[in-house]
Amino acid sequence: MRIDAGFAARLLEGAQKRGADLAEVYLKSSKKLSVDVREQEMDALESSVDFGYSLRIIKDRRLGFSYSREKGDADAVIENAIEASRWVEEDEYLDLPDPREHSSLRIFDDSVASMSQDDALSSALVIEKAALDADKRIRKVRKASASFSSKDVLIMNSKGMGKSYSSTSCAGQITVVAEENGDSQMGWDFDGSRFLGEVSFADVGRNAARRALQLLGAKKMERTRAHVILENSVATEFLGILASLLSSEAVQKGRSLLAKRVHEEVVSLLLSVVDDGCMEGKLGSRPFDDEGVPTSRKYLIKDGVLQGYLYNVYTAKKDGVTSTGNAVKGGISALPTVGPLNLSLTVSPAYVCAGNLFAMVDRGLYVTDAMGIHTANPVSGEFSIGVSGLWIEGGMVKQPVKEAVISGNILDFFKRVEAAGDDFRFYGNVGAPSLLIGPTDISA
Repeated sequence: MRIDAGFAARLLEGAQKRGADLAEVYLKSSKKLSVDVREQEMDALESSVDFGYSLRIIKDRRLGFSYSREKGDADAVIENAIEASRWVEEDEYLDLPDPREHSSLRIFDDSVASMSQDDALSSALVIEKAALDADKRIRKVRKASASFSSKDVLIMNSKGMGKSYSSTSCAGQITVVAEENGDSQMGWDFDGSRFLGEVSFADVGRNAARRALQLLGAKKMERTRAHVILENSVATEFLGILASLLSSEAVQKGRSLLAKRVHEEVVSLLLSVVDDGCMEGKLGSRPFDDEGVPTSRKYLIKDGVLQGYLYNVYTAKKDGVTSTGNAVKGGISALPTVGPLNLSLTVSPAYVCAGNLFAMVDRGLYVTDAMGIHTANPVSGEFSIGVSGLWIEGGMVKQPVKEAVISGNILDFFKRVEAAGDDFRFYGNVGAPSLLIGPTDISA
């Protein structure tokens, strides 16, 4: 079901007739095809088409919200939103954005939108076969899948905004198990893009196999303090912690240790963090956010210094600034919150190692997998995380390592970045290179 601007206009008109001072309609129509394979046979197939809409109203400085997946519920949705507004407190910061021009952005691929079940199956089979062919020690595939989706979004509000976009996305992922001499290790990989041609399904399988194979024979290590190299995938997970600290919503609720630190040095002077919703092909890209505010490229941290936070309309009004175009919705049933679109961490070019980053390490741990990063405390910044990887001595791999723990403070951790690899990569909508971190506490 395609989005219907006339339907959205009727919802707005109905809400205003029922007394809404401001009203906004969010419509989304989507299609998804995903395939799982096992032993070169289809294991699961999911094909779905979804449609839904939400109505957000402001009446007497009170918020009302309702949603449905049925057009026939329009009158009930309006009534429920109006009724909901009667039972909440007044909030002077409630508002909707004024119309603003946005740039066109290439985020739609016909080959993804028209993907057939046979071609989707072939993509998933390529992932699994590449992993199994990488080495005879790859004995099991826990999951190999390929997914393809398209969606249409329309946002209309009573201030005169009416805009829409169409987008696609495709992704491949796999988890494998390598076995040798009674030992087994898991490896995984993921890749995704708006465009089919930018995803190498074979590489996803090969990368997962490599990750599993390099950990075979892993042993526990002694407690020590040494350099740490975060593989790019792990670096993106740590960057995700910073993303939560950079949310104006977290700052205003006292849940960020970056509160009131704008223009202060907060991480290494080598580091910059950028959020850019205008990158063609990236999964977080879109011409405007989930309130209709145009997306843009902005530095959150530049050369180690905090430049500002991510905002939606509500948090921006609360701080007396302008929305950065970072309103995100978890679906039609959710109100807009604050989140990154395409968040990336870069290192000053003079400190990017074009060769082997291991050569810079006399003693250290190359972390290829981390567990529990989400448990880091956003207020204190303290973390203690289980990791596995490779122990390095004299610039060479000496031994795979399992069940180690690294701990510290997230900002101190990023302050000790000494160099980066030339392997920058996005995982989902977060991107980073491998990072060399100065001496860190490592325990068994």
